[in-house]
Amino acid sequence: MRVISYSQAINEALFQSLKDDARVFLIGQGVTSPWYVGDTTRGLIDRFGPKRVIDTPVSENCITGTAVGAALAGMHPILVHPRMDFMYYAMDQISNHAANWHYMFGGQLSVPLTIWGIINRGGEQGAQHSQDLHALFVHIPGLKVVAPSSGYDAKGLLLASINDKNPVVYIDDRSLYSYSCHVPEESYSIPFGKGVLRSEGDDVTIIATSYMVREALAADKQLKKMGISVEIIDLRTLKPLDKSIIFESVKKTGRLIIVDGGWKTCGLGAEIAALIAETALINKLRSPIRRISLPDSPAPACSILEKVYYKNKNDIISIVMDSVKSVSNFD
Repeated sequence: MRVISYSQAINEALFQSLKDDARVFLIGQGVTSPWYVGDTTRGLIDRFGPKRVIDTPVSENCITGTAVGAALAGMHPILVHPRMDFMYYAMDQISNHAANWHYMFGGQLSVPLTIWGIINRGGEQGAQHSQDLHALFVHIPGLKVVAPSSGYDAKGLLLASINDKNPVVYIDDRSLYSYSCHVPEESYSIPFGKGVLRSEGDDVTIIATSYMVREALAADKQLKKMGISVEIIDLRTLKPLDKSIIFESVKKTGRLIIVDGGWKTCGLGAEIAALIAETALINKLRSPIRRISLPDSPAPACSILEKVYYKNKNDIISIVMDSVKSVSNFD
């Protein structure tokens, strides 16, 4: 069984897509620089040249508009934003143009564009270089949003994004780059809208995404030693959302904790909690729905404060124990 890192899995997906489809090209800032994108694009410029691997000036709005236009013309661009924070500059092109053209052209044209946004949280990078904006893109009609947590999913979801006929925002957290797992050599796609159980349990459901899946799994190891049985759902796709896997798990456990790497207010956790509240499952809950997320404040530029700001396995363990400590926390 071959084991490679998360970042190597992305590199392999890019290589295979560029090799197999002449319509595919990679464009963005620093696509040839490990300072920008780690080793995810290593060797691509040497193999495919500067017409297929295009390193651009710092102009997010212009680059995104170029990629949208190329997609409308039949190409399959992969647009990388090495710091998701600066995707704000491209929001007009993403939300007004890429997301709407298929609808506005009555389905006659598509925008097969992969928008690859990289999160660089931690490392004392501060409020303008550490943001996870996935909830913004989930809110926009016309966009699909994916967030892998493993190398297997990083490759499969990236290939699915590149092959999709409409725009996909591919959320990539750089803190996952060193994690390794089994990744098949051949090309494969993971269907959108299909979550996966990372751990099965009976006491409480944990829903997590991206790097927070890793923290949830680390918490699970300790909780098992305490006799607490946790079911962990990795959503993988944030839009469309796999509602059935959520509903089935909550129906079984009667408890729900949502672990999100973004801010709390109007975040992904709020959306999932609302989905439960709109169904009869709300009457089956044995304790209140809990959300673990970033506080509604900018990221600090201090390592001591970062330890409090970013949530980890200890926060998850604490909330799980509080949730299961009594028959009903509604009393």
